Amino acid sequence: MKQNLILLHGLFGGLSNWKEVIDYFKDQFNIYVPELPLYEDHKIDRLHSLLNFLELSIDAAGLQNVILVGNSLGGHIAILYTLKHPENVSKLVLTGSSGLYENTQFGSYLKRNNYEYIKDRVAATFHNPAFATDELVAEVLNVTTNSFKCLCAIKTAKATQRDNVLARLPQISVPVLLIWGDSDQITPPAVAFEFKDHLPNVKLVMISECGHAPMMEHPEKFNDALDQFLQENA
Repeated sequence: MKQNLILLHGLFGGLSNWKEVIDYFKDQFNIYVPELPLYEDHKIDRLHSLLNFLELSIDAAGLQNVILVGNSLGGHIAILYTLKHPENVSKLVLTGSSGLYENTQFGSYLKRNNYEYIKDRVAATFHNPAFATDELVAEVLNVTTNSFKCLCAIKTAKATQRDNVLARLPQISVPVLLIWGDSDQITPPAVAFEFKDHLPNVKLVMISECGHAPMMEHPEKFNDALDQFLQENA
């Protein structure tokens, strides 16, 4: 029976971020890529709401012994789920995860309607700015130029900054893989090493010339590292 692999995107990410991962692992695992409900009532507790969504999604699908893979905000939600439901998580994979520190200078989108500014902010996500395609920029502009969506995004970003998980990391006993870009400007390499220092059962893979989204910028290296980890901890 195939194991269940759940891929969780970031605040300005989307399902397409995982295309190369899905293509690589689709024959080995049952893959679930839920679209996080980021743009709902901004008055509610954002992280609690997203965690509750993940809990309900997993319960509704009857998924057990899951593997959680999260990028940025998705990593943060994966950590919170693992802490709350350790019996239902077999492995945890974090890449550019929030939960400790984020460089808000590179993660913010204050000039909401300025195309060139937004393009620069999207480019800062990657080591190679060519990955800041017109399509990705348009997706971010769709959020930043919509007052309600933008407010929800700001509320969520602030919630992740307030929720520091450092003291809770030693409670996570499942095998953890950290896949990090050595040029990540949003969650710099020092964040990866801090995760590594506080997780009991952890492996760190650093990818060179790579930014905040390794699964997009270096999918072959990302998939190789993930595949090896999953085989080692089968």
